[in-house]
Amino acid sequence: MRLNWQYFLYIGLLHLLLGVMAYWLLEEATAWLLLIELGLLCSLIIAYVLYRKFTHPLRLLGNGIEAIKDQDFAVRLRPTGSPEMDRLVKVYNHMLDHIREERRQVQEQHYFLDRLIQASPAGIVLLDYDGHVTEINPMGLELLGLEKPPVGKKLEAVAHPLLQELAQWQVGQSGIISGKGQERYRCEVVQFIHRGFHRRFLMIQELSKEMLATEKRAYAKVIRMMAHEVNNSIGAINSILQSTIEAYPEMPGDEFAEDIKASLAVAHQRNQRLNQFMRNFAEVVRLPEPNREWVAVSEVLERVKQLMLPLAQQQNTNLELVIPDQPIRFEIDEEQIEQALVNMVKNALESLGGGGTIKLMSTAHPAQIVVADNGPGLPPGAEQEWMSPFFSTKPDGQGIGLTLIKEIARQHGGRCELETLPNGWTECRIRFH
Repeated sequence: MRLNWQYFLYIGLLHLLLGVMAYWLLEEATAWLLLIELGLLCSLIIAYVLYRKFTHPLRLLGNGIEAIKDQDFAVRLRPTGSPEMDRLVKVYNHMLDHIREERRQVQEQHYFLDRLIQASPAGIVLLDYDGHVTEINPMGLELLGLEKPPVGKKLEAVAHPLLQELAQWQVGQSGIISGKGQERYRCEVVQFIHRGFHRRFLMIQELSKEMLATEKRAYAKVIRMMAHEVNNSIGAINSILQSTIEAYPEMPGDEFAEDIKASLAVAHQRNQRLNQFMRNFAEVVRLPEPNREWVAVSEVLERVKQLMLPLAQQQNTNLELVIPDQPIRFEIDEEQIEQALVNMVKNALESLGGGGTIKLMSTAHPAQIVVADNGPGLPPGAEQEWMSPFFSTKPDGQGIGLTLIKEIARQHGGRCELETLPNGWTECRIRFH
């Protein structure tokens, strides 16, 4: 039975008993009986008024409790006029103000941390208490090549070698994991306390761009020094050779003189080729910033196909263009990407040597341009070495074309990938971020 009903029952029974006793004792004294009954009635009224005074603050507190249950911390109680209850009301209001302030701070911190995670240059993978993926920030999706987070899956169940390896790491463990080519990732497994329980999250930071930028600065400095010294020497030597050839007297029938002039001409020609050789290297390090515009990729691929088709026909190689159903547009420097594609097709033709098929393709998800060939593929060990500056599989190759492709991809904020697939096709890809 509720407390208010117990109170009413007690007061009712007490006054009923007093009324019966008064009637039994004062049945003869009518005046006294009426007076006592009037007093009992007044007592009932006073009991009810006191009940209202006692229960009104309790009802206010009850409403406050319901507001707390509903997560409504803006409710405040008004003073009742009773010193005892007003102290309780003051404590309640102070508690609500403190809770509301704490809640506001927590919400602000949560919003700040969420924005920080979303904008972080490092990939972050959040896990729940049981190790299931709950969230991956945009950089994490980009680094892992995922379109959406595999929410609800454990790391070892996600089809990605990096996450599968990180699933075996312990809390506090950190290190560098190698990917395809020269892809390197600095990874760390960290834990935090959430609602009294430990949760893990992964931090993944790509090191490939830093490594490539460092490599480029190193070989660019060497190339500039070599070009400067070689060009200075070549200019002077060519001038001397040209002057000697022009000043050498014409002596008909003198075979020795003719041999001398022929040798001087060959030396002059070799100097010119050496000059062009150094210019080719210098072009890689002097590549201008891309002038980006939204371009229909199929049009660029079509032009490259028409340009390279005669070379392909000379060695009986099929050059195919795979056009997607939906038009694809990328924000790129059209001339630079076309130059990269020309080098990609040229490398594929040299890899095939004759016959075979080359395909020019593009996809929107992921955003990439692909040149694929069904040639012999990369030689053993090349998949880990091809990202090195000026790498070439040809004995006399300088690797300038592949280096130029990688540099164009890097300047577009993407990366170049070279891989021989299990089906035997070798793909050279420019993947945009």
